[in-house]
Amino acid sequence: MRLEPPAWWYETDATWTARLLQPLAGIYGLIVKRRFQAVASQKSNIPVICIGNFTAGGAGKTPLAIFIANQLGSLGHAAAFLTRGYGGTTVGPHHVDPTIDTAREVGDEALLLARHAPVVVARNRPDGANAIESTGVDAIVMDDGLQNPSLAKDLTIAVIDAEVALGNQRVIPSGPLRAPLDFQLGLVDAIVINHSDGEAPATGTSAQRFKFDQPTFEAQIVPTADARKDLAGAPVVAFAGIGRPEKFFSTLRAAGASLKATCSFPDHHRFSDADATRLLELGESNAARLMTTEKDWVRIDAHDGPLATLRQRVTPLPIELRLNQNDEERMINLLQRIVTKSNAITI
Repeated sequence: MRLEPPAWWYETDATWTARLLQPLAGIYGLIVKRRFQAVASQKSNIPVICIGNFTAGGAGKTPLAIFIANQLGSLGHAAAFLTRGYGGTTVGPHHVDPTIDTAREVGDEALLLARHAPVVVARNRPDGANAIESTGVDAIVMDDGLQNPSLAKDLTIAVIDAEVALGNQRVIPSGPLRAPLDFQLGLVDAIVINHSDGEAPATGTSAQRFKFDQPTFEAQIVPTADARKDLAGAPVVAFAGIGRPEKFFSTLRAAGASLKATCSFPDHHRFSDADATRLLELGESNAARLMTTEKDWVRIDAHDGPLATLRQRVTPLPIELRLNQNDEERMINLLQRIVTKSNAITI
């Protein structure tokens, strides 16, 4: 079972636990930097766009990866996703077939991404890039991999959850950062700040808050218009096994759903028949529909028993990432320059 991040990671002031673990954090950060510097990056024949985050846990990478692939498609450039398949057993390179592959084999992100564009799962990213190149697409969108140097990136975008931001800005295990912040900032070309549903951030507000030198984009991850209309006043029992389940519950409330009960599970949780039985009973006792995230839904892949019944009765919430008009235009221009192999990144 994956452990949940401790709450004190997100305290404004460093707690005694964070200070006690600082020596270990220093060692961890040094190892990450040295590994990065020791590995020679392989260059792909097609542009590689990496979507990563500075911290452990979810920040909204997958919705941004989907948004970018869709934008590339609208510009006439076919994209394919590259992911390591976290939570799955496949080493790869493996071309994902969502009609056959399961989350246990390729991970939940891979199945979700496969609804939008071809996906290759590969623990070795250069091998995965080689497998994608043979398909004739115009660009690789890599879901995660900011701290992995094995594959050279043409554009690297870091994603930050505006609500929890960078926590106490300390490195694991003293805080949530995957490596020292100054080192990571040196790896990224742009930053996307994901805001809560209902908030309408102005362009540049997060850049002022975080004092980043990199170009910053303001985004929201929200239910689709049809989903929002369907949720208005609906009684719902919600469950999620993601980095921050409460954010999913808040999204449902903001969309107008009447939450009768909520259940939180660890990130990438593998649901059991006992979980399914409990959730089905909650739905019936509250006369409410069952709802979960799209990532959780693809992990409920049983063909019989309570899990199969749960899959039939639960509704995944379709979401999308939105940028304000100005930021969307800036992002489109940036992607166009990357795919056409312009030398300079100016936003």
